[in-house]
Amino acid sequence: MSAESAYDGYFADPFLLRTREGWVAYGSPEPFRGDSGSFEALVSTDLRTWQSAGTVFSVDASIGSDVWAPEVVETDGVWWMYYSAGIGIAGHHLRVARALSPLGPFVDQGVNLTPEETFAIDASPFLDLDGARYLYFARDVLDAERPGTHLAVRRMVSMTELAPETIPVLEPNAPWQRYEADRSMYGRHMDWYTLEGPVVVRRDDAYVLFYSGGSWEGPDYGASYATAASPLGPWEHASSDVPLVLSRSITGLSGPGHNSVVQLSADSWVIGYHAWNDEGTRRQMYIDSLKWKASRPSLD
Repeated sequence: MSAESAYDGYFADPFLLRTREGWVAYGSPEPFRGDSGSFEALVSTDLRTWQSAGTVFSVDASIGSDVWAPEVVETDGVWWMYYSAGIGIAGHHLRVARALSPLGPFVDQGVNLTPEETFAIDASPFLDLDGARYLYFARDVLDAERPGTHLAVRRMVSMTELAPETIPVLEPNAPWQRYEADRSMYGRHMDWYTLEGPVVVRRDDAYVLFYSGGSWEGPDYGASYATAASPLGPWEHASSDVPLVLSRSITGLSGPGHNSVVQLSADSWVIGYHAWNDEGTRRQMYIDSLKWKASRPSLD
């Protein structure tokens, strides 16, 4: 388990990308500040020592003032960044930017990928072995047993276009995923539950979906997982009333979550995630080894 953060600065929702030159990490900026409409990248050759590569993308003010949770994939020498943009915590939609280098500069492609959603964040692209592409994300759902932010997926027609059908993936199922009791949202008061930060990997013949739950501001934010036999589900929660991958009790850190996962070799995986520093003033990046027992991931 990481005793120290991998990078001293504020760096939330870290996404790890392996390139020919080494490693790049992308993360969310500190919210509600003057630079909260831009993404910083970090670079490393060994996953241990990280340096800032500066700003790789800045959103135009007409798109939003705040950007969250970038993930980047490469295809045919082009780098595609999927992210959400909104104003503060309001009106976030998924968008895509393009660059000819993993360090940018990324240029928004002028496409709102989720115009029909009231709120959509945490876009995570997944390429299956058969070449099919999917975009997982989190969205607000009110007509549910546990209203709040749920997970969904859409097929990718191209790097800048999604199929029209939105397929539900996972909804909250446990008390630890409650974001806030009696929260005022959409003109109503309700106990609000949150699942976010979806990441899908294929492990043998199973698909494993990592997700985070609860309030990102609190110490009990954590990450767990679900499994399926297909990228489109049906997905089954790991059976537990506590987060099984990342939690305060597992890591010793406050509010660990919103992870990315990278396979280094046949038997070696790493997980990158954020947690609060001891003072509770900034979220920082941590990197640990990820172990597997069949399709069950853990840090043990």
